[in-house]
Amino acid sequence: MNPWFAKAVILIASVALVVIRAPHGHRSQKVPIVKNHRGRLEITLLTIAWIAFFLPLLWILSPLFSFADYPLHPIPFLIGTLLIAIGLWLLYRSHADLGTNWSITLQVRENHQLITEGIYRRIRHPMYLAFLTYGLGQALVIPNWFVGPSYGAAMLLLFALRVGAEEQMMLEEFGSDYAAYCAATKRLLPGIW
Repeated sequence: MNPWFAKAVILIASVALVVIRAPHGHRSQKVPIVKNHRGRLEITLLTIAWIAFFLPLLWILSPLFSFADYPLHPIPFLIGTLLIAIGLWLLYRSHADLGTNWSITLQVRENHQLITEGIYRRIRHPMYLAFLTYGLGQALVIPNWFVGPSYGAAMLLLFALRVGAEEQMMLEEFGSDYAAYCAATKRLLPGIW
């Protein structure tokens, strides 16, 4: 199978990811920040995430990572494309449900609300699930053992090192309401975990 199919899917998905996030980022920036929990670890994790986002674009535009290429096979490509689409839908849904409560980093904004409706009714962290699903899809679509799994690995690291601080921030902000919400929902997989 021609690797240009993979390159087209990744390019379209990358543009879609930016199109989904940009209006929400622009809108939330207009709401003043009340508490900022961004530290060195947060900045490092976000930097890694940005690098992982741009690696596939470098793979598309240059032969820099061609040493790690392997043949593209139809079944992983199709499954990966479906997972990327699911990840993008989850990302869209989670941004839409959060509204101006969303920020790219650990921040509490003015009039911040605890969102427990929409996709947040059943999953506490659908945005992380979106990125992990997208990352798994990318690993299957990109026939390159280095670039393919890069985004998924970055998102696993982000989730593992950030979710505890995020949940602590929410617990401090919303107290027993957030504790009750945690008791009623799972982190990533409804009814499982």
